[in-house]
Amino acid sequence: MRAIFLGVQRPFLHPPSETLRLESILYALADPVRLEIVRRLATGDCPLNCSTAAPAHLPKSTQSHHFQILREAGLVHSERRGTEVVNVLRLDEIEAKFPGVVSTILKAAKPLECPDAAKRGG
Repeated sequence: MRAIFLGVQRPFLHPPSETLRLESILYALADPVRLEIVRRLATGDCPLNCSTAAPAHLPKSTQSHHFQILREAGLVHSERRGTEVVNVLRLDEIEAKFPGVVSTILKAAKPLECPDAAKRGG
């Protein structure tokens, strides 16, 4: 018997703010790509889909992996809207539990350069 996929997707799991752990947040932000995603979400005026928030050179599977780690650490809230996933930074919740940690890291973070930017002259 063959299984039929009905298009039902699992909901995203987000840790409650009271269970956020500093170690998980620092681990998630230790990766330059994830730090860049968080920086872009923090500077954006509205929620961003995965493709907009992640560096353009990354395959979708790699983007998904990075967003999963950010979600599990409690840094982002992801929501499916039709065919795309929209992400919002949970900065207020994190700052309430760990004052100044993420905002200080973001102030010190420099934008991540795309690997082929040097070839394009940018």
